Amino acid sequence: MTRLIYVRHGESNTTVARSIGGPRTCSGLSALGVQQSQRLRDRWATAPEFAPDAFITSHYPRARQTAAIVAEAFGGIEVLVDEGFGEHDPGPDCDGMKFAEFVERYGTDAWSEDPFGVSFPGGETLAEFQFRVGRTVRRTIEANAGRTVVVSCHGGVIDAAFRQALRMPPTGSFTINTLNTSITELVLQPSNKWTLRRYGDVAHLAGLPTSTNLD
Repeated sequence: MTRLIYVRHGESNTTVARSIGGPRTCSGLSALGVQQSQRLRDRWATAPEFAPDAFITSHYPRARQTAAIVAEAFGGIEVLVDEGFGEHDPGPDCDGMKFAEFVERYGTDAWSEDPFGVSFPGGETLAEFQFRVGRTVRRTIEANAGRTVVVSCHGGVIDAAFRQALRMPPTGSFTINTLNTSITELVLQPSNKWTLRRYGDVAHLAGLPTSTNLD
């Protein structure tokens, strides 16, 4: 069996700023995001659930910062960077744009209606993004057959991996809300079929606010 344990990054500064945080403008974790990551580190350090053979992170600062904190639970494990696990790239024109401005200019419908539609001018289509994630997952499992791999990444990446593993359509049918530092575990069986062991496990966040309150 090959286990992929996905961890969504902690709350980001771009989320707090209500802006689109692509690879050009991501500035890492908010203070709450750091706390969330520390909670997960402490959970796994205090009550180990597995011993990872590899630890991979997206190249986005928020994912790398999360990985650096969480990996402390596993001693000196090396954290490898794989850009294939990066969040959807909105392109240079939309990266850093406030959400309100983006919705005013472009709306929000194209993303869910047509995977090949250009909802972020100059950025990836949903189809391109999901293909990239699928190809990265395949490369990862081929390089780590029979091993346990932790991946620090993004909500969109986990959504794409989840849909592909369960052979669900790329859009529609259901929505999932992957919380910050939640754990999603998928296991590849010898029959080349995935088993979803858990989704959205955030037991370590008990007592913390769900988001930074700026009101």
